[in-house]
Amino acid sequence: MAEGLREEGYQVDLATDGPDAEKQLKGNQYQAVILDLILPGKEGLALLKEMRQRGDQTPVMCVTARDALDDRVQGLDLGADDYLIKPFAWDELLARVRALIRRERGHPRAKVAVGDLEIDLVSRQVTRGGKSIHLTAREFMLLQYLATREGQVVSRSEISKHLYGQDDEASSNVVDVYIGYLRNKIDKPYDKKLIHTRRGAGYQMSASMDEG
Repeated sequence: MAEGLREEGYQVDLATDGPDAEKQLKGNQYQAVILDLILPGKEGLALLKEMRQRGDQTPVMCVTARDALDDRVQGLDLGADDYLIKPFAWDELLARVRALIRRERGHPRAKVAVGDLEIDLVSRQVTRGGKSIHLTAREFMLLQYLATREGQVVSRSEISKHLYGQDDEASSNVVDVYIGYLRNKIDKPYDKKLIHTRRGAGYQMSASMDEG
C-alpha cells in the first residue's frame, strides 16, 4: 500500500508495528492515517483510542481482515472515519484516501477553485479558464497543497516536508524548482498570477493579491 500510494504522488510514512506507529503518530501531523488493526506490539484499536483521547482528530481509515460486525462497530465507536475490509480493490482505497484528505482539509467537496483555476481532487484534473493543464504527480501535490491553503503563506520547509516526508531533506532549491515548474504551467500563459513569492517567508496562492 505504501509503495502504491507513493506511485500515486502521496508522501507516505510507513510503520511496521504498533510501537513504531505510536511514535510516528505522536511526533508528526498527518492528513490521513491508514491503520491496520492487527499490528505486532500494539493493536490498531488501542492506537486509535489513544489518538482520540489526546485530541488527535486526524481522519483514520481502519484496514483489516476482520469482517465481524462487532469489530467494525467498535472501530467506528472509537473514532474511525472509515473502515475497509481486506481484500479490497485498489481504486476503492485510493478513492477513500482522497475523501479522507478532503475531510482533513475542510474541503468535503470534490473541487477547489482559485480564481479561474479549478482543481478536481477526485479525478486530479486541473483547468484554468476552461483549458486543461497536465501536471506530474508531484506538481499536483504541490498545487493542491497551496490551493487548499489559499491566502496562507507557506514556508519552503513546510512544502518540502509535504512533498518529500519527514525523512527526506530536500533543499529549498528543489522546492523553488518545483514552484517554477508549476508557475510555467498555471501562471506563465496568463496575465493574472496566482502563485506569489513572499520574500523571506515562502509562497502564497491567491487570486486577489499581488507579488510581494
